Amino acid sequence: MNRTDRWLLPEGIEELLPAEASRLEALRRRLLDLYATWGYAQVMPPFIEYLESLLVGSGSDLDLETFKLTDQLTGRLMGVRADMTQQVARIDAHRLQHEAPTRLCYLGTVLRARPDGPGGSRSPLQVGAELYGHAGIESDAEVVALMIETLEACGIHDVHLDLGHVGIFRGLTAAAGLDELREAELFEMLQRKARAELEAAVADMPQDHASWLLALVDLNGGDEVLDVARERLGGASDEVEAALASLAGVAEVLRRERPELVLHFDLAELRGYRYHTGVVFAALVPGHGEAIARGGRYDDVGRFFGRARPATGFSTDLRTLLRLSDGQATAQIESGIFAPADADPALCAAIRELRERGERVVRALPGQVGGAAEMDCDRELVRKDDGWEIRAVEDA
Repeated sequence: MNRTDRWLLPEGIEELLPAEASRLEALRRRLLDLYATWGYAQVMPPFIEYLESLLVGSGSDLDLETFKLTDQLTGRLMGVRADMTQQVARIDAHRLQHEAPTRLCYLGTVLRARPDGPGGSRSPLQVGAELYGHAGIESDAEVVALMIETLEACGIHDVHLDLGHVGIFRGLTAAAGLDELREAELFEMLQRKARAELEAAVADMPQDHASWLLALVDLNGGDEVLDVARERLGGASDEVEAALASLAGVAEVLRRERPELVLHFDLAELRGYRYHTGVVFAALVPGHGEAIARGGRYDDVGRFFGRARPATGFSTDLRTLLRLSDGQATAQIESGIFAPADADPALCAAIRELRERGERVVRALPGQVGGAAEMDCDRELVRKDDGWEIRAVEDA
């Protein structure tokens, strides 16, 4: 790297300047306060830990996303976290060990070896919430509702919710007796909704099993999808029926509590298939091609840390939410009081008192360039006969 390139950052790595950093911090505080009102306690997992802990069990899907290095103290491989969900599951299972439902939230930077897509970030500021210890549809619905309220707190409205359930595809492949390799091939075709390829792949199956798997390509849309799914997948297996009932139950709770929410069902939506065990969901907004928040149920992840527990949660990228916000939710009023470079003890006392009241006070430095306007101050302290007085800059 030559001298003129030293300011460049690696691709997908960003920094924030003061105005944006201030807005981001305001948003961070707003969301953590929101989660606290729902009973979600914040945890702060480490940025780096031993690789096997980060990738154990379901986390192995993150292997290609994880930066790896060798611990100079022990010689063991370590990883920089690419996702915080696995870490929070470890905290619940190993450190807290509660019997009652546990609600946890988190917010911090993750680092990924590859961006999610062209121009994407490799260092998202991940924020999310997890609910452990309850396996019912009510906990799924609570997490979805909190995800929607998270977006609304950021000034993001007109949200569309995609709902699916990995148990439907999993139940169909199990009923068909497919091995892991064949299951993976069908999974990949379904993600692309490649009907012609899928028809060829299931041509050697019994007609019922082939038709059930092919039906998943078409089973996406509004409320009618669940009724059609019950007809077209009827008799497939008890697991499929239970998954459809669970999906319908979550939707019913959401309609009751958030009647304005637009629900879209996609039974071929299997993001995180190897990780999730039940309902999966994603939030989308018009004009943005990728989901801006997603989550789902991932029961028993804690067994890899010695204690299995039901779990459901969601996560999103705070930087993405900041970009999509309407501005009002994160607007920061640039105001402050400019104090002169004066050693008067009365001025020092006045500055201390103002700062204790939460005012932003910027003190001039002797001989500095620029005054109140350059310091983003709309007021200033002016000496009077009986002390110091605050005046608007334009009136001083």
